[in-house]
Amino acid sequence: MTTPALLLMDLQAGIVDRYVTDTGFVPRITAAADAAGTAGLPVIWVKVGFRRGHPEVSARNRTFSALTAGGGFVDTDPASDLHPGLEPQDSDIVVVKRRVSAFTGSDLEVVLRAADVDTLVLAGVATSGVVLSTLRQAADLDYRLVVLADGCRDGDEEVHRVLTEKVFPRQADVTTIGEWTARLR
Repeated sequence: MTTPALLLMDLQAGIVDRYVTDTGFVPRITAAADAAGTAGLPVIWVKVGFRRGHPEVSARNRTFSALTAGGGFVDTDPASDLHPGLEPQDSDIVVVKRRVSAFTGSDLEVVLRAADVDTLVLAGVATSGVVLSTLRQAADLDYRLVVLADGCRDGDEEVHRVLTEKVFPRQADVTTIGEWTARLR
């Protein structure tokens, strides 16, 4: 028997607005979260966030140096809020991370252990960022993995395609939100 959890990662306004043009994306994410909640699965929203002044961000870190330029992604920054239309339910968990992987600089592993989770269902932005990094680390931690391909987006559609069709299937089951939610019923 498996104990899955749905991880919805980096679905913050400043990230989704940058990468997602598909108007059906946010409703699909909402449908996945609703289906997981109805099925009694943990729903975990993972956000990237930093302290004021960004003491966690090294000038050597290209990704986060660019992301935090101008003071972004602190609690008071609207770009760090979840995208409009995405709202955690009272039973959902919100985890804040400090790096690309959902595990690094967060308490995600503690939350998953406490809930006896052994299977992670991944969705988020970007496919080549948080999804790839989290998948690789989770595989090394011996989690079973599912990727919701239409719940992921990337700035480069070809990169998204190669990851979801060729790379991820080596370590995860890759499916759609519709197929996954149908199995929960």
